[in-house]
Amino acid sequence: MNSDPIVEKLFDHDEQFKQVRKEIKQSKEEVLTVLDKMMGILQRVGHERIFTNEAIKRMQKEIEHQQGH
Repeated sequence: MNSDPIVEKLFDHDEQFKQVRKEIKQSKEEVLTVLDKMMGILQRVGHERIFTNEAIKRMQKEIEHQQGH
């Protein structure tokens, strides 16, 4: 008994759909991993900016004090 070609095609499409879903999920996980790393970098840069600004303020006060203002 031969299978119906339409049924075979439906099964083939189901398998292709499963593969596409798997690839999308993997791509999504890769993108989220990269975004997580970027967020970590941005947080560190933000913290460094705060500390740098405070150091500049301290240096400016010290310079003003040394100049007698």
